[in-house]
Amino acid sequence: MQRWRGLEDIPEGWGRSVVTIGSYDGVHRGHQLIIGKTVARARELGVPAVVVTFDPHPSEVVRPGTHPPLLAPHERRAELMAGLGVDAVLILPFTKEFSKLAPADFVVKVLVDKLHAQLVVEGPNFRFGHKAAGTVETLAELGGTYDYAVEVVDLFERGTAGGGEPFSSTLTRRLVAEGDVAGAREVLGRPHRVEGEVVRGAQRGRELGFPTANVETLPHTAIPADGVYAGWLHADGEKMPAAISVGTNPQFDGTARTVEAHAIDRVGLELYGLHVAVDFYAYLRGMEKFETLDGLLERMAVDVKETRELIGAAEAEAEAGS
Repeated sequence: MQRWRGLEDIPEGWGRSVVTIGSYDGVHRGHQLIIGKTVARARELGVPAVVVTFDPHPSEVVRPGTHPPLLAPHERRAELMAGLGVDAVLILPFTKEFSKLAPADFVVKVLVDKLHAQLVVEGPNFRFGHKAAGTVETLAELGGTYDYAVEVVDLFERGTAGGGEPFSSTLTRRLVAEGDVAGAREVLGRPHRVEGEVVRGAQRGRELGFPTANVETLPHTAIPADGVYAGWLHADGEKMPAAISVGTNPQFDGTARTVEAHAIDRVGLELYGLHVAVDFYAYLRGMEKFETLDGLLERMAVDVKETRELIGAAEAEAEAGS
């Protein structure tokens, strides 16, 4: 899959394409419907499927300080989109100047002059251009002038998550913030993931017999509520069952909020300096301060046991379904 950073990265002589535009943070199941439709129509027409997205999030430019917690960094989004069959991802630097483009100017500058769109696929609530003045109706009207078609996909998938709310990035962020990683998993179609570099912490876990990878998460990451979770640690090409702690470590009167993952049944891992990923599968319990250190150690042993059982069952189910 090709990845372009800005309009100038699009190859000379790029032909016609099927395009979809959006932030697509998380590439959740609603997004997957739109992207899947984009890919399917591109295959039918014999042209490439292109996703156009933005960096930073438009809200940070239009209303500084309102950058939403991110469900996935751009590299992860591109990886997920490639898995859906997308041929190219165009990441447009979102600047003040760019935000002032009128809808028609956006269409000409991006869709017509550079991507030569034959078809644009969007959800019903798509907005674009200065002050989000452009709608799917605007897009279709301009298509009549500039020789492209528009198809609208109903992305309102629903499940049990959020009490049956339509799947969205906003819902997913709320579920993650509440610690409902099972609900977030339903919306995303996979576990919520955070990424970052393993840094040195106080090393208390190592001293207590439960060494952890202290993950310095990427800026604006959507981090689950404080608590203990079952999930996986991805490091150096391996996927390892892990008990994950999120919080300030109240047992030792900590103040900094951290994400720490204990890889179960693994000894001697050296992960400092590595970029790792942590997948959150299930919530185990809230963050607690125990009366004694022994009480903490007993609870940590239970956390590991429960994680081993939950992840073992999840992996067995996945293998049976494959």
